[in-house]
Amino acid sequence: MPLSIFGFQALWSPYLIGVIAFLTVVYFLTTVTWRKDFKVSEPLKKSEAIYFILAMIILYIIKGSPIDLLGHIMFTMHMVQMAFLLLLVPIFLIKGIPWWVWKVVVEAPVVRMIFKIFTQPLVAIFIFIAMFSFYHIPSVFDAIKLDMTLHGIYTFVLFITALFMYWPLLNQVDGQHKMKNINKLAYIAGNAVLITPACALIIFASHPMYATYTEADAWLQAMELCVPVDTLAGLNLSGPELFSNMDPVSDQQVGGVMMKIIQEIIFGVILARIFRKWWVSERSSQQEITEKALRDFQQNRTNYN
Repeated sequence: MPLSIFGFQALWSPYLIGVIAFLTVVYFLTTVTWRKDFKVSEPLKKSEAIYFILAMIILYIIKGSPIDLLGHIMFTMHMVQMAFLLLLVPIFLIKGIPWWVWKVVVEAPVVRMIFKIFTQPLVAIFIFIAMFSFYHIPSVFDAIKLDMTLHGIYTFVLFITALFMYWPLLNQVDGQHKMKNINKLAYIAGNAVLITPACALIIFASHPMYATYTEADAWLQAMELCVPVDTLAGLNLSGPELFSNMDPVSDQQVGGVMMKIIQEIIFGVILARIFRKWWVSERSSQQEITEKALRDFQQNRTNYN
């Protein structure tokens, strides 16, 4: 059955287009037009603008395009959504928003204390993993998926914990938690290990775990998160099997595998960049030491003569 039966609003989320367009305009006004109003600022870098625009594009694709609708029909697409939302978009936001804008945000009276506590590496990683794992407990997952308000709040909080998790790795703000290269490697490896049990429980489950993807009534109620109620009322739907050839267990297992694969790819790229930066830094340091030793030798030789 084609997805077009759900209508344009469910497929393309025009309201989200408006929100993203508004955020993009505010971003460029803040970083270009209003830049001189900041005590400390720098011209917006091309790379920062690209990162931010990529974040907005990916956000719309996973939450506003038909992928969002598919995420309510197939667990596989839901996990792909979660992977990009939690593991990629925060990276682009941290790197896309200039450090001097972040500085104003994180030094605000209330926000300062929140960042001080929740961006400590061990706190950040364990809270993110705990929130992610708790979300995928079947009873919790179904309860969140059946309540629009609860779903919005939990998704937002989970996204913020993902941003906190990446903050010690990526932020360039003076005074904020930052990690040495060797600690970054351990941090990423630890994150990959800790998220594995939640994925493994989903991958190796021998039965469907989530009512919102298997039971018709629960599924239809969950669909109200992205499809207008009036539209759903006019359709005669029995369940997600109308739109997918995969059985619930296979769909569930593929979803867990996709989450893990995407996570490994993203973390692998991060590790490669850390290694490269570390190698360049070490090479530069060795070159400086060699040049300094050569200058000292030449100066001592001149003085001796």
